[in-house]
Amino acid sequence: MTQFLLFCLQGVPEIAGIVACSLALAGVKLRWGVILAFAGILVTVIYMIRHMPVTFGLHTVAAILLCALLIVRFTMVPPSTSFIAVFISSAVLGVLEVSVYELFLLLLNIEFSYFVFTPYTRMLIGLPHALIMIVIALVIPRYRKPLEGMWKI
Repeated sequence: MTQFLLFCLQGVPEIAGIVACSLALAGVKLRWGVILAFAGILVTVIYMIRHMPVTFGLHTVAAILLCALLIVRFTMVPPSTSFIAVFISSAVLGVLEVSVYELFLLLLNIEFSYFVFTPYTRMLIGLPHALIMIVIALVIPRYRKPLEGMWKI
């Protein structure tokens, strides 16, 4: 149970950042209640997939596809635009994640294996890139005006 809670503490902000960035890139007005609900659902599904006996990394592919499908289902965004927006957001998160981890490794002068074996530290160091994603999602609508009436719900 503790492992799931730690996963959620890092996963919900991360997935909320991906969903919010994707919606912002697609020109949809951000509705944080819906975004957090999507994030909660996606984090639970990702957690279940990660604990199945399947190839590691499949959860990332599933997250991208599920996020794109949820956006298509609940907004007026076309499937191709939705997939491209989610893929771009996931790529940005990947770059941020590597950058933040490298920065912490450099500043704290510790080995990467320390992160792997200490879940609390991994979760705390995982939060900055999730928060940066949310900030990016808040900045995008200033430059790309969201369209009205894009939500189906």
